[in-house]
Amino acid sequence: MKFDYIRTSNEFLSKQRLLVISPHADDESFGCAGTIAKIKDLGGEVFILVMSVGDLKHYDGKNKVVSGNTRKEEFESVAKFLKIDGYDIAFTDAESHLRLDSIPLRDLIEIIERKSSVSIDRINPTIVALPAVSYNQDHVATFKAGFTACRPHDPSIKSFPKIVLSYDNQTLFWNVDYDKYHPNLYVDISDYLGAKLKALSLHKSQLRHSPHHCSIENMEYLARVRGHEISCVAAEAFVCHRFVF
Repeated sequence: MKFDYIRTSNEFLSKQRLLVISPHADDESFGCAGTIAKIKDLGGEVFILVMSVGDLKHYDGKNKVVSGNTRKEEFESVAKFLKIDGYDIAFTDAESHLRLDSIPLRDLIEIIERKSSVSIDRINPTIVALPAVSYNQDHVATFKAGFTACRPHDPSIKSFPKIVLSYDNQTLFWNVDYDKYHPNLYVDISDYLGAKLKALSLHKSQLRHSPHHCSIENMEYLARVRGHEISCVAAEAFVCHRFVF
């Protein structure tokens, strides 16, 4: 009997409730918008917790400040496009933006674990997707807090996500710990590459022109490279920290 891995994997994804924890508005799209689109299309649920948006002057050649409201509006457009089931933004002030590492780790854990409207305790996700650790201090702080919030526990007492992942990032190449990011779980997004690129395009203030690594073109290249690693058209890559059957 031939094993139908496509049908089996689709059935699995259709039953998942995914919580993506995103340091900033846009990381969810850079890292796993294709996976989000696929899970939603198959009938699963997706929630996103954005840790911070805020005013910031970018190195984009335009010499102007991108407001937190702009980042919020762009993210809301993405959430609508991807048909997200629920989302929350933890911090919207300029002082917290890019300073999550200055906030006590316990406070960040509490937001992810129980205080947010899409916290682990509230939505009881089957999958939690965290940002891979990079040079960005907000990514490091978010990963550490999220990883702690996903610690093993008695599921009869506390929500216990059975699958905990770290998602890819287009800036991991500039990272002293890059050699530690070895993807061991892939999602075939061949049919959802267009959705990923569309979601990214809605984060207008964050995109750069090719050949910048934050360009739409580069993200398509990365998705196709990840796909070729598993012999498909396009994929998103993750590190799996826990998988409980």
